[in-house]
Amino acid sequence: MIKPIHYKIHLEPDLERFLFEGVTEILLETDAPVREIPLDATELAFWSCRVQSEKGYMDCPFAFEPREERLTIRLPCEMSGQIRLTIESMGRINDRMAGFYRSRYMREGRERTLAVTQFQESDARRAFPCIDHPRSKATFEVEMVVDESLVALSNMPIAREEGLGDGRKIVGFARTPKMSTYLLFFGVGEFEFIRDEQDERVRAVTTPGMSKFARMGLELGRKSLHFCEAYYGIGYPLPKLDLIAVSDFAFGAMENWGAVTFRENLLLHFADITSKAGEQRIFEVIAHEIAHQWFGNLVTPSDWKYLWLNESFATLFGYRVVAHYHPEWEVWPQFLHADTNRALDRDAMRNTVPIEMPGGKQIAINEVTAPIIYDKGASILRQVEGYLGRDAVQEGLRRYLKRHAYDCAASRHLWEALEEAAESPVTRMMKGWIEQAGHPMIDARRDAGRLLLTQRRFTYLNEPSDSVWMIPVNVRIFDGRGQSKEVKFLLEEGTMELDIGNDTVAYKLNAGQTGFYRVKYDDANLEQLGRRISDKTLSPEDRWGIQNDLFAFVESGEIRVQDYLEFLAHYRNEDAFLPIAGITGNLFRTYLVMDENAREKAAAQGKSIIQRLFARIGYEPDAGESHTTSMLRDQVLLAGVIYGLKDLADFAVRKFAALTRGDSVHPDISKGVMQVGAWTGGEEAFDWFRERLASAESEHERMNALAALGGFREKEVLDKARKYILEEVPDRNKFIPLCHMALNPEAIPDMWEWYCSNLEALENLHPIHYERIVAAIVPLSGLGKEGQVEAFFSDYIREKGKAVETIRMALERLAIYSRMRALSFSS
Repeated sequence: MIKPIHYKIHLEPDLERFLFEGVTEILLETDAPVREIPLDATELAFWSCRVQSEKGYMDCPFAFEPREERLTIRLPCEMSGQIRLTIESMGRINDRMAGFYRSRYMREGRERTLAVTQFQESDARRAFPCIDHPRSKATFEVEMVVDESLVALSNMPIAREEGLGDGRKIVGFARTPKMSTYLLFFGVGEFEFIRDEQDERVRAVTTPGMSKFARMGLELGRKSLHFCEAYYGIGYPLPKLDLIAVSDFAFGAMENWGAVTFRENLLLHFADITSKAGEQRIFEVIAHEIAHQWFGNLVTPSDWKYLWLNESFATLFGYRVVAHYHPEWEVWPQFLHADTNRALDRDAMRNTVPIEMPGGKQIAINEVTAPIIYDKGASILRQVEGYLGRDAVQEGLRRYLKRHAYDCAASRHLWEALEEAAESPVTRMMKGWIEQAGHPMIDARRDAGRLLLTQRRFTYLNEPSDSVWMIPVNVRIFDGRGQSKEVKFLLEEGTMELDIGNDTVAYKLNAGQTGFYRVKYDDANLEQLGRRISDKTLSPEDRWGIQNDLFAFVESGEIRVQDYLEFLAHYRNEDAFLPIAGITGNLFRTYLVMDENAREKAAAQGKSIIQRLFARIGYEPDAGESHTTSMLRDQVLLAGVIYGLKDLADFAVRKFAALTRGDSVHPDISKGVMQVGAWTGGEEAFDWFRERLASAESEHERMNALAALGGFREKEVLDKARKYILEEVPDRNKFIPLCHMALNPEAIPDMWEWYCSNLEALENLHPIHYERIVAAIVPLSGLGKEGQVEAFFSDYIREKGKAVETIRMALERLAIYSRMRALSFSS
């Protein structure tokens, strides 16, 4: 086995020609004599390879195989123990937001360029030859030769900086702790800094003139850091923590150890532009990335299939940190609505994947895997915490982190630590949840004083399965005297009976919605639960869960759309964020999928719910209203206008007119107002959006305008917008208006043909953005064209092999919607 011990990387980036020269010195160790050293490398040119011997450095022949992304160095003789290589190379500072890439920004009316790295999952090999696998940890020393006017950054503080006398300087950084290649970072550009006044370790790094907008992000970074240090019982291991805003960025953020990179809208806060939802999202993402400094950076997965150990924990702790500092924001209901709901929906498809993926190959984080690795994983951890208790889980996590610090771990290491802390059979329970694809549904039927429970895998399309899960079940039991009690147990087999007594009048499984499973009730109990929804005896979480499970059964063909719509009568007086957000989302999906008759009935329900909501909360945001009220208003504004709420439309149109005149609009309704402005506007509105996107200083404002850009109604304006998106919108953002357009009822009929006509341009986008576009367009635009779409992708997969799993997922979603439409209101 060959393992790296230390890398010394010398780089000379040229931001004029977008090239970089590199010299990489690698200290390796072998446990047996070797004649060849295989390294990972791609998109590099190699000039020389040398190995250190007793006589000094000796040249080595080498072979570079671009297709295999492999550089093989042939040693002059068999060598063992420690081997030191020096490799000279050259690469391109690309524009694809992967490896060592360039990012553009504006300064004083001129476009400028900086260069940064993005190495997860396996793109360090684009910048220097290495063993590019998370288990191959090593220490790193980086030095860069850059123009004297520029700033160089890396994971560690600067150790030395010297002028070279030719207008350039050499900047050397301190040695890193032992870490994986994907966490290495280096960058060069016109950066400016602000440092936190309470904790000097924390800095915000921006392009010139933007640091004044990073003060909130800086504060949130410090708070997240302090929470994690206290919760994990381990101090942050590095001497600095930089939060770096990058304009061109494919993902939301990246947890490079000590040098975390962010999309600008996820770090920078603009007082009159950033909404409450935007502020919360900034906090969540910062907390997520800082949680990674322990989960992923300090303790790294030993193989790609354990990547969930990084992302699931960081997702959960992103919410936990925010909930700690802002309990009034109601983040856990938002977690259910966003993360758990997205995971249940994705995981109900036949074409799903387990959280821990078999095979040990590189795992791409994309439309197929992200809802499982991030959202399902975090939801399962929340389920475990509900079963074991928060204190036991915290102690288990501390043991896990301390035991494997600066090393790698597998899932079993976490289960062992939790078992020790909780004294419960965690490993036996978790194997089914982590290693099996899918999730269970519990069918609950009453027989006198006994409750009969049967579990099976839940899928939208029929998928025979003998999977069984150990399900932590909690049941809220209601008796005839108006009292209730909660019973907790493990459902370990396929079936089980529970004594609930003859005086029980209703029962609610998954009380509090901490479990990751669906529940199906008999009609009599469902009616009893409906009464407890109406009088709000049930919690908002339970009220949300009942209707959400029912809608899942609509999608699986087990009940009719009409049954779901009729059950919503129990929510006539609903006033909580979570149930309203869930219902309005389900109704809008129904509206988009169904034919005219069913669509009108869904619209009538949605119109009624949204009308009652605005009658209660008002059109204008109020300074004293709750966080979730502000978020909900903006979320449903456009849907209410589409459903025909005239007064709401008049309000939003007036606000949009004010916006076009240069007046301000409250940040908490700005996105919805822009969307209505596009929906009700034409060419004149399009021209305004185009000018606004060119002049906007804030990425948050650009994101709002881009979302609205997908919302026009007139075909001529939609065609104009699509052309503008492909030709003028930056690559990092093209997917945003296109994905919104894929949910625009007026645009949907043309999106499939447009996709086919512009396939080459779309394929040139970042792979994750292309996959998002495919996943958005196909399920709705393919309705009525199922045979044509399936035939196209059959040839496409065979000939190109691109986005295969995303395409299969999108085709399955199309089949679900197609059947849902066919069964609508059938007897």
